[in-house]
Amino acid sequence: MKAICDSLDRLREEVVACARCPRLVAWRQEAAQNPPLRFRGEVYWARPVPGFGDPRARLLVLGLAPAAHGGNRTGRVFTGDRSGDWLFRALHRAGFASQPTSTRPGDGLELRDCYIAAAVRCAPPDNRPATDERDRCLPYFNRELALLARVHVVVALGSFAWDAALRALRQRGERTPPPRPTFAHGAESAIGRYTLIGSYHPSQQNTFTGRLTEPQLDRVFARARAAVRARTSPTRSRTA
Repeated sequence: MKAICDSLDRLREEVVACARCPRLVAWRQEAAQNPPLRFRGEVYWARPVPGFGDPRARLLVLGLAPAAHGGNRTGRVFTGDRSGDWLFRALHRAGFASQPTSTRPGDGLELRDCYIAAAVRCAPPDNRPATDERDRCLPYFNRELALLARVHVVVALGSFAWDAALRALRQRGERTPPPRPTFAHGAESAIGRYTLIGSYHPSQQNTFTGRLTEPQLDRVFARARAAVRARTSPTRSRTA
């Protein structure tokens, strides 16, 4: 356990120091220098945002990228923005989070059997990373999967995260069933030792329009909980 934590800490340090994408470096700093009025005076993180959570997690939630005034401000993915409000309420209801809110590091939140990461670790302009930026970031996600050896269920929030997860799993040697799994809310695919589940991203574009409702998101995490239990053998449970 200590070795896993130490390795995740080393990976975190590498992520935070990353400057591979000049466009994203410039944008995350620009967002920090020009905050909206409600965040005026706050010191922004303004660096790549690493994953966080339970190092013995069996569930991994993969998002798109940090929000310019959410994770880019607080330094924790899905923390301090409306998308995170929806996500952490759902995780709390499903038993994966100790509380329904995530406002800043040190706020008491603990993830239980769950780890959260983003396909791209820097806030992108218009919340739209480029494919080459995704590909430069993907090795970090691959390394997280290798270190999080108990993870066997991945919930992808949105089509971008779904595609990133498929790429990462293929790169790890997992066999993708033909035809290539297509993203949809509630889509599910067995890919080697992993179960990949799709969900609409809890962005304001989806939640304000009613495309994604809280009951819909709850059903995704109820299914994830069931998949975690189903893909954990009795022997593995006793020795974990």
